[in-house]
Amino acid sequence: MLLAINPGSTSTKIALFEGNQNVFQVTLRHSAEELAPFDKVAEQYTFRKEIILQKLKEANIDIHKINIVVGRGGIVKPIESGVYEVNEDLKSDLLLARYGEHASNLGALIADDIAQSLGGRAFITDPVVVDELQDVARITGLPAIQRKSVFHALNQKAIARAYARKRGDPYESLNLIVAHLGGGISVGAHQKGRIVDVNNAVDGEGAFSPERAGSLPTGALVELCFSGKYTQDEVKKMLSGKGGMVAHLHSNDMQSIAAQAKAGDKHAQLIADAMAYQVGKGIGAAAAVLHGNVDAVLITGGIAHNSLIVDYIYEMVRFIAPVDVYPGEDEMAALASNVEEALAGKMPIKKYTA
Repeated sequence: MLLAINPGSTSTKIALFEGNQNVFQVTLRHSAEELAPFDKVAEQYTFRKEIILQKLKEANIDIHKINIVVGRGGIVKPIESGVYEVNEDLKSDLLLARYGEHASNLGALIADDIAQSLGGRAFITDPVVVDELQDVARITGLPAIQRKSVFHALNQKAIARAYARKRGDPYESLNLIVAHLGGGISVGAHQKGRIVDVNNAVDGEGAFSPERAGSLPTGALVELCFSGKYTQDEVKKMLSGKGGMVAHLHSNDMQSIAAQAKAGDKHAQLIADAMAYQVGKGIGAAAAVLHGNVDAVLITGGIAHNSLIVDYIYEMVRFIAPVDVYPGEDEMAALASNVEEALAGKMPIKKYTA
């Protein structure tokens, strides 16, 4: 049996798989009061591990049948996509938050702790720092600043592989554009199994999203930063957290925004159209990266349920290649399927080095 663990800032999702079958899944919520005693995210891992084990016990699950545990990959050094077995180098970087502190850092730590107690193996797969950028994509107009690859790697790769399986071709033989539309938005150019260009979705580069401001005119941003009206933390929050739809419409709920637009709210319609327009532009840019040789455009993420946004993007990009829509994201299934494929020899098991 395989246990998948996906820690978030205030919750931990767990799922059990027997083969490809999800036999148990639950989201464990953590209150601010429960997390308050921990100064650092890494200090939470024993607390969260015990809650996971307690929930499995309450569900009458024999944990001794679990021989594989996979955790959501955290903020580690930039690495290639794939499946990595948890080792001391990986745990050290996560415990020390050497590359950044985030709840997803707990995934490998909890997975390894549980796996060791059961005599099993622990893995991570496709963390947000997956970096397969071609060198030319890293360069900006300032030598002191390079573009970074931080995006929805787990879902982008899972959707790309799912599409490849559907058409009966190896993922490594296809050129695909994947647009993940969620709280953040990322558009990746997948060239024969590698994401050679993608916007930094964490910093808000690219299209604006429900909570992120996206790419901005740099001169105006500099003026805002030095206006004396805002602190550095306030500006960062405007770029990620209070930007995008939140800034324009005071909501990150795309369903309610779509309802407003359909009810005749012209401003809501304009802002929704603008977000979709920027996604379409991003897909067009990714097509240029792939020299126009695109097998398919894939749209995924929670906002892919929203026909108002998807239809707008579709009309902009359908000339590029066939468009397929994969609404939502099933991160737990993606975690499990990647590891199952690796254990079956269909993907290599990679080694993380500090």
